Amino acid sequence: MKLTDININNVSVWVKQAQTQAEKGKVIQRIPLLSQANPDWFAVYICLSSGPTLSLGNDDCIFPLMSVIKPFSFLYLLESFNSDKVLNWVGVEPSLMAFNSLEQLIADHGHPRNPMINSGAIIIADKLPGRDGSDRTQLFCEWLNKLADIQLFLDIKMLNSVRANRSPVNLAIAEYLYQAGNIENIDSAIDTYEQICCISGTVADLGKLGQILACESNIINSQNRQLVNSVMLTCGLYEASPQYAVKIGLPMKSGISGALITIVPNQGAIACYSPALDNIGNSVAGLAFIETLSLT
Repeated sequence: MKLTDININNVSVWVKQAQTQAEKGKVIQRIPLLSQANPDWFAVYICLSSGPTLSLGNDDCIFPLMSVIKPFSFLYLLESFNSDKVLNWVGVEPSLMAFNSLEQLIADHGHPRNPMINSGAIIIADKLPGRDGSDRTQLFCEWLNKLADIQLFLDIKMLNSVRANRSPVNLAIAEYLYQAGNIENIDSAIDTYEQICCISGTVADLGKLGQILACESNIINSQNRQLVNSVMLTCGLYEASPQYAVKIGLPMKSGISGALITIVPNQGAIACYSPALDNIGNSVAGLAFIETLSLT
């Protein structure tokens, strides 16, 4: 795939084709505010390392990043500490079970397989710099905004909606992590995790954030960047990760809001937003668009 060869007229056609696939998915219902999203919404932002950007569709939509925040919280921790310390907390291997599997965590004696599944992301949240969940989220959000020159923010209404129907599985995971001695405080870890998942913005914000992972810079340690991309490639799309690692071969991360970020190393990033999900939890139209794009 060469992003510089992409023609805006072709992208427009591919967007329309991808939108027709959304009817195969469903908007998540577990979180009340997310359930109100229009399944027909679709937005894409292609951010190039050089040259103009492309933005099409419902690009004024604001949405929470949800699990798409996980590569960036992992990167933040790698940049805040040394990689050996971080990898002592969480591994980098694909999970054999679902992204929210307590069984997998128990089988691994409380050491999460990777930071893209919930157990790993909860540990990451517990270790973020800051006094409490609010302080950690503010510091992290400020770091992201400065890093990519964007305007992400914590959506309080979305956070309240998440808290109104808090995941019992996440609570059980946090309890097991605490019993294993891997997090310091259950409430604080869950609170931080929920807050960072509700960091919100537009598809342009997400695309510019993805650009940080796409290209070499003097801002981010290159080894940390490569490590995050490697884990995204093998673990970023829940149980579908191995399939798309073979089919598309690019680092990707999805979230239950319908957000999807794709990294094209040394070229740029592609951010998509389409809230209709498949039965695994990935954006149907977003993946359809990236699959079409990858064939060019």
